[in-house]
Amino acid sequence: MRVRWHGHSCFEFCDTDNTVVVDPHDGRSIGIKPPAVSADIVLMTHDHYDHNAVRVVRGRHEDFLFRNGPFSVKGMDIEGLPTWHDTVNGAERGPNTMYLFRMDDISVCHCGDLGCVPDDDILDRIRNVDMLFVPVGETFTMPLPEVKRFLELVNPNVIVPMHYRVGGLSIPISPLDDFLEMIPDGAVDYIGNEIDVTRDDIDGTKQCWIFDR
Repeated sequence: MRVRWHGHSCFEFCDTDNTVVVDPHDGRSIGIKPPAVSADIVLMTHDHYDHNAVRVVRGRHEDFLFRNGPFSVKGMDIEGLPTWHDTVNGAERGPNTMYLFRMDDISVCHCGDLGCVPDDDILDRIRNVDMLFVPVGETFTMPLPEVKRFLELVNPNVIVPMHYRVGGLSIPISPLDDFLEMIPDGAVDYIGNEIDVTRDDIDGTKQCWIFDR
């Protein structure tokens, strides 16, 4: 499976059958470069402008906006897990859907703009997931103490932080360094813009992978 970061919370996942893009932004609206990507499937965790810019994605893709429950598309099984974008059951910022899927026998959970630690039944679905993509910019998403508790409960093999401040970004969120202060020394790996991931890369791993555009 190839994983590529397109900035903010937008990631591209590819295997021999499909290319999946999660949470596309248009770049211009948030002050960074837009994604340059084609897809078969586009998943959007919630209906905010920095996560739902499906128009920038090329190709004949099927699009899903906070689609909850299990569903299949183009031969791929995906599960949408209902969560909230805030701490008050969506009253401030609405719903958020985490997406859980597998590619090349690697399980992936993209948390979108998760605003609070999910209920136990949702946690049970993602516990020990191989790759967990989690927002760490605090503003609009979980504060870092809650992020830490969430990671302890899920216990992923690989943590991928997203939705944090980068150069040019016009959204007032926290920088990555604040999050990295709670990651153990030696567990952080800077991997560049993309990586080809195999089962062997995941097994026995407890790491935090940092992508760079």
